Amino acid sequence: MERRLAVIDLGSNSFRLVVFTHADEWWKRTDEIYEPVRVGERQETGGPLQPEPMERALETIELFAHFCRAAGIERVRPLATSAIREASNRKAFVRAARKRSGLAVEVLSREQEARYGYLAAVNSTTLADGVALDIGGGSMQLTRVAGRRAGDARSWRLGAVVTTERFLATERVKPKQLKALREHVRAELASAAWLREGPGLLAGIGGTVRNLAAAVMLEAGLPSYGVQGFCLERAALDALVERLAELTPAERRRVPGVKPERGDLILAGAVVVQTVMDAGGFETLEVTEAGLREGAFFEELLAGTEPPLLDDVRAASVRNLAAQYHPDAAHSAHVARLALEIWDGLAGAGVHPGDAEERELLWASAVLHDVGTAVDYDDHHKHSRYLILNAGLPGFSPRETALIGQAARYHRKGQPGLGEFAPLARRGDDGLLARCAAVLRVAEQLERPRDQAIRHAEVVVVADGRVELRLKSRGDASVSRWGAERQADLFRRAFGRELVVG
Repeated sequence: MERRLAVIDLGSNSFRLVVFTHADEWWKRTDEIYEPVRVGERQETGGPLQPEPMERALETIELFAHFCRAAGIERVRPLATSAIREASNRKAFVRAARKRSGLAVEVLSREQEARYGYLAAVNSTTLADGVALDIGGGSMQLTRVAGRRAGDARSWRLGAVVTTERFLATERVKPKQLKALREHVRAELASAAWLREGPGLLAGIGGTVRNLAAAVMLEAGLPSYGVQGFCLERAALDALVERLAELTPAERRRVPGVKPERGDLILAGAVVVQTVMDAGGFETLEVTEAGLREGAFFEELLAGTEPPLLDDVRAASVRNLAAQYHPDAAHSAHVARLALEIWDGLAGAGVHPGDAEERELLWASAVLHDVGTAVDYDDHHKHSRYLILNAGLPGFSPRETALIGQAARYHRKGQPGLGEFAPLARRGDDGLLARCAAVLRVAEQLERPRDQAIRHAEVVVVADGRVELRLKSRGDASVSRWGAERQADLFRRAFGRELVVG
């Protein structure tokens, strides 16, 4: 049975409604509305929300409420963050929102806001030990993470709107303004002494982080299917900050990757992130497209566990995507099992090094190789790649997602190649892709009748160096043997060995 939850993030800069649909085996975002409300505009510390921003906010909440009623969404959670939390007229705003929309706004404490940011980061990145960063319009939260568990969490009034209005609200930004902002951020961060302890991973959420990552990727000429898992390097951020500082707010709005409505805010937000990286000695920041909304959703999805954490983010991402598109689960699982059996056998015989990351990428591509049949059988290998790249795989980097997509794309035919994803590749990735695609295609052919008749494929390297696949079946294996033998040329190119199927 499908269930739906609408989470409304009432942030200082923007309001965003996200609808999550989930069943027992999968979940996904199924709708979203975004409005750059800027409810915290011209708000002094501890002061009231100003009349015009407040009215924009109430109108937007009314719109969101109308949408939820029209869509038949009964479970709605409006969550207010720093600007509304710190406003002296907070209670009046919440009453007005309830009267005009019928929605009961939950005003999150600093601790609750930090918790949802932490849950979003740890359930969508590789963060196990380090720091989760969440920067919005009004505030920034840092949470110390050890063993994927949250430790100390701090919140500062260092959001992109607040810092822009206080330090960078000029047409042309001068070096002394940037210096003043950096000194202010460093002074605020002094209360989190653990930030300087390192080492560890820094993972970041929020619109500022996503826009910075998108701008860096586009500037570098990298293929972009979203910023999920992208590692923003400190040197690239430094160069971007330097470039943004030379531009007017209007010019920043035209920087590729930066949303026009963030053009006047992006520099201050970038400097805050830059200073955090400097203070903590972080060379990279792992970016996620998840946010506070996902954190609140994970709390409901994983209710009954504390903290509500996915056991394995990467495996959960693969299985979630596969379940959404309902391929033949028995077939895909059997192909994955045969592929890993062959891969392990080849590694054990010394045919390849047996790298653990390569094995995981092979498994993911095998589980997902047929998701494209949800579009159409014809060219489903290409459809599979499209779905993998565009749906994204939280926990995997863009490079890894591209390799998974390419391996799935070549599970039927064609000569595997990195193609447009070459700029993302590391040295040796062409060979990795060739090996994964060859093993996946052999496993697919062994399961060509889709009957799970081939129980095992034992790898034996004979005296002359040939690789023999000795099949154990519970029925006629002629079609499987015929299909696998046809992949001998692909196997030879990938491993430099002759393949014999027996």
